[in-house]
Amino acid sequence: MFEGLNLKKDLVEYESQRLKERVRELNDDQRRHYFNLLEPALKDHDTYAVLNYLLLPGLHHFYLGKFFRGSLNLIILLTGTSLIFFTKYVFVGTLIIFFILIVELLALFRSQVIVMNHNNHLSKEILKSISKI
Repeated sequence: MFEGLNLKKDLVEYESQRLKERVRELNDDQRRHYFNLLEPALKDHDTYAVLNYLLLPGLHHFYLGKFFRGSLNLIILLTGTSLIFFTKYVFVGTLIIFFILIVELLALFRSQVIVMNHNNHLSKEILKSISKI
């Protein structure tokens, strides 16, 4: 949930550069295969940010393939909304929604690092699979 806060931008960028160097070391066929696998799987930080900006918690997690986290965010939002509209616990429901809003705003401001880290993980997995071939 707080993944974006724990990531260090300089370390994620360093890892990205290191992965690019490893890709350069591949032969032409391996490099072509790598890019054929990577291109359709890459995620865009702008799309992630827009999905987060829509303030429907969870959409940006679904975009990155983190279905459990996306579902958890939606369930928490629905719980908070239900407490506000269908019970006398309006304050508790408001606190829950406020908490989700704060967490999602922090993820919005860190979207570039979060998506770069996600793409780095994709790149590592593809490099591992190519090296086994």
